[in-house]
Amino acid sequence: MPDSATGDARLEQIREWLSAELHFELARLEPASYDASFRRYFRAWRRDGITRVVMDAPPDKEDTAPFLKVAGLLAGCAVHVPQIEAVDRQRGFVLLEDLGSVLYLQRLRAAGDPEALYGDALEALRRIQLHGLTAALELAPYDRATLEREMALMPEWFCERHLRLSLSAEDRAVLASTFDLLVRDGLEQPVVFVHRDYHSRNLLFTARDNPGIVDFQDALAGPLTYDLVSLLEDCYIDWPRERVERWVADYRMRLAAAGMPAGANAAQFLRWFDLIGLQRHIKVLGIFARLWWRDGKSGYLGDLPRTLGYVTDAAGRYAELAPFAAWLRRRVHPAFAAANARALAQSAAVR
Repeated sequence: MPDSATGDARLEQIREWLSAELHFELARLEPASYDASFRRYFRAWRRDGITRVVMDAPPDKEDTAPFLKVAGLLAGCAVHVPQIEAVDRQRGFVLLEDLGSVLYLQRLRAAGDPEALYGDALEALRRIQLHGLTAALELAPYDRATLEREMALMPEWFCERHLRLSLSAEDRAVLASTFDLLVRDGLEQPVVFVHRDYHSRNLLFTARDNPGIVDFQDALAGPLTYDLVSLLEDCYIDWPRERVERWVADYRMRLAAAGMPAGANAAQFLRWFDLIGLQRHIKVLGIFARLWWRDGKSGYLGDLPRTLGYVTDAAGRYAELAPFAAWLRRRVHPAFAAANARALAQSAAVR
């Protein structure tokens, strides 16, 4: 959307807010990014060349309070989150420090050194988990109801809507027992500050205090390995399992060295990682499908194969998940390729 966009009343309100109320000598205003919610971000150039980012969160659809609260909590964990410079809660505008526009995903796809990049991201995560133990007490719990509600998106939006499956009582029984197992395992983990979307599209490569961390407003107090799996089993880029396991083992040792709970042994920690990862990826299958079928956002359809791959891999690693793995082979995989191709073709036709 160019700076001269017309018909966007909120964009005009942002210009007025910056210029008239904040005395920000605005030279240019351009889109910075969008996310899967109703929030938008614009980069504002001042006449002297200084830039800031404006969050546009329509108050009838988005609440800025969680973002502002979690930003403060994370700032106390010695990690790099954008400094908040001005807020208009009534209209849903927030003026933020500009952390730049180089996403981790871009850097990684451009052959950036994954060891250095992930080293920084894992160190930032360790700080959040180590220094954020008190801050986590101010967050809502990642409880059974939340974990179950997230996974329920998969049968509704991915299976029934995307794959056009009619789920039988037997299908639903397999899903119910699998979801119960994943919830019980997740709730057994030590509780820490959980970002919930700690991955390559929410980490910015920054010249100082890398990485810059964004999109943290949905944080909860929950399972120790949740953010770790978000980062290392990213829905937007993947790595060989051997490398992932090495990163997981190294991270566990760093937690243990800092006095954090890290499981009885490496095998338990890896199981925690795999099973909460399965919970997350089941949820994401539902979210990505819903973003297309309900919201008309087709950009995530291309990431469904990778996400389903994570689900399939995790289901095949543990004997107690054998019924779910068999269900995937019998019901999901035969329908997936054609369903995704159909949706991608439909999305191309409406552009």
